[in-house]
Amino acid sequence: MATIKDIAKLAGVSVTTVSRALNGYSDVNAKTRQKIEQIAKEIEYSPNALARSLVMKKTKTIGLLVSGLSREGSKDNIVFDVLTGINEYCGEMDYDLVLFNTNSSKQKEKTYTQLCRERRVDGVIVQGIKKDDPYLIEIFESDIPCVLIDVPLENETTGYVTTDNVDGTFRAVQHLSGLGHTNIAMVNGHDQAFVSQERLRGFELGMQKRNLPIRKEWIVNGEYTELKAEQVTLELLTAFPEITAIVSASDLMALGVMRAARQLNRKIPDDLSLVGYDDITLAAYVSPALTTIAQDTFRMGFTAADLLVGILQGTETNRVKIIDNELKVRQTTTKIN
Repeated sequence: MATIKDIAKLAGVSVTTVSRALNGYSDVNAKTRQKIEQIAKEIEYSPNALARSLVMKKTKTIGLLVSGLSREGSKDNIVFDVLTGINEYCGEMDYDLVLFNTNSSKQKEKTYTQLCRERRVDGVIVQGIKKDDPYLIEIFESDIPCVLIDVPLENETTGYVTTDNVDGTFRAVQHLSGLGHTNIAMVNGHDQAFVSQERLRGFELGMQKRNLPIRKEWIVNGEYTELKAEQVTLELLTAFPEITAIVSASDLMALGVMRAARQLNRKIPDDLSLVGYDDITLAAYVSPALTTIAQDTFRMGFTAADLLVGILQGTETNRVKIIDNELKVRQTTTKIN
């Protein structure tokens, strides 16, 4: 296996010069650097990543910390899409990516900093964390650079990426109201998600804009699961059959709403219009195809990685990135009869 000593001998320079050239130091002559890089390529030199990280005090490794990653949540593909975006950026920028999972029991055993140090990551992207998660305080107080997905925390080493969740549900209400609906309900997520707060606020603003009454009993939590959304929708539509439209805070819950409507013989969209949120893959393939607020989750991942590297390199001053949504009108909304 080729070493930097071999390169130094062939290039006629010191081992220190070879090391500094290969590690990107600016004090090496451009011609010498080019010669060293060419020789390294010809003799198929492969640097020792551990040794390099000890010298540079950087591993060029990003961690993706996903809280509560489980099989149940795999149906919407959101984590995978975000991961794909992060991975593409890392590939372009020559960073490695490490995925690690956490839950409440693991957090009792190891602090956030311990978890990151053990995996030797330069910085972390965090997804799926709740408002009451103990790691939130640790992340904010840690000196390890971090970017959160959909969690609004910001300081010198911490930033976040999200979509305009208020605007998303606001648009959903405007769309339904434009079709003549006035009895509009909402199936929200749960109280420990930041996006739930924002999507509820957008819903309420949309209703106020159209001078429509906001009935608290028409706003229920589906806990971001298909089964729970089905259950609460059955109860909602049974108690209040006058509801003609529902805004769901996720597409996965919208699938539960559709199942509940079928059980009650409420045809979608003739008897009940429905708008989802996320634009997961299934949204375009269910029957009828789901009208939804589309989030570009791939772009969220790519942007999160870009922001994190910017923080690591000291080139990014804007710690907050907001990505626009898009209303995709399909077959689950129609003018009220």
